[in-house]
Amino acid sequence: MTKDVVGIDIGTTGLRAVEVRDAGKAHPKLVRYHQVSLPEGAVNRGEVAEPNTVAAALKTLWSTGGFKSKNVVLGIGNHRALARDLAVPKMPMKRIRETLPFLVADMLPVPVAEALLDFYPINESEGENGPEINGLLIVAVKEAVQGNIAAVQLAGLTALEVDLIPFAVSRAVCRGTSFDGAVALIDVGQATTSVVITLAGVPQFVRLIPAGGGDLTQALVLGLSVDAPTAESVKREHGLAGASTSQAPETSIITEATSDLLNSLRNTVNYFSNTRPHIPVTGIVLSGGGAQLGGFTAALGALTRLPILPADPFASVALGRGVDAAALHATNGAFNVALGLALGSGA
Repeated sequence: MTKDVVGIDIGTTGLRAVEVRDAGKAHPKLVRYHQVSLPEGAVNRGEVAEPNTVAAALKTLWSTGGFKSKNVVLGIGNHRALARDLAVPKMPMKRIRETLPFLVADMLPVPVAEALLDFYPINESEGENGPEINGLLIVAVKEAVQGNIAAVQLAGLTALEVDLIPFAVSRAVCRGTSFDGAVALIDVGQATTSVVITLAGVPQFVRLIPAGGGDLTQALVLGLSVDAPTAESVKREHGLAGASTSQAPETSIITEATSDLLNSLRNTVNYFSNTRPHIPVTGIVLSGGGAQLGGFTAALGALTRLPILPADPFASVALGRGVDAAALHATNGAFNVALGLALGSGA
């Protein structure tokens, strides 16, 4: 495996990348990280709409961030990817992957030929017809991935793998922190919110919710008749904290727009708890730009009645020369996805 690998988080408004050395070893090293913004419309909900524009941004990212490796890992995690529970007869993983198209054809939202399939094993059990492997079926629409790969190739980079973003989040967070019991790792992005519930660091359940911080921005743009930068400023200034004390129009817009996502997150955690009562969820770890909204953490904790747990994804990696630890931690988890993608290259 290549010594240095770069994980790239392709977001709606920007690109974030983390370069890791010796990802497959016990003590990998984070050697550099950087981000650049993207023009509106270049990426739509995690999918590259303008490959040439994104390729140019990737070249800028490499030159300004000083990245050395051209080997990259990309993430997929939007409304055109899903993970579902699946039990298959016990057999080697190679054989499972070969038979997936025949096993799950009737479960797919698109024809098999248009889908990318994978299987993530969790545990084994005894089924009606013999030993089974229980796990997660991973499905992504090919078209949703091809544009991202095309942009990377246009930038002169080599895509080694495409990984599910919730897996990347769990890899980054759980590698650096030990939790008691099952924990819900929630990453609130611009357009998609990922939820992965892990037990002892192993993903048990994944959901991708097609909503994020950008939906609140858009609600403010429409409700207040302002531009996007002004809406972002309103979000930062007001947040959810003043919802109970202010009658301003922006307050009601923020409360209403955010409550939909909060309720979806509560329902997702409750669904897991109700279907797996033997695996109680003991807490939540929050990351992503959308989770930085003032009052969001407290509101989610109150709604789910679960503690919001601290995590340090960078505790499990050494920092290369020139990487400022304080500055990295001040990013508030913005690079968790990119870090997890890079770490997965050594798995």
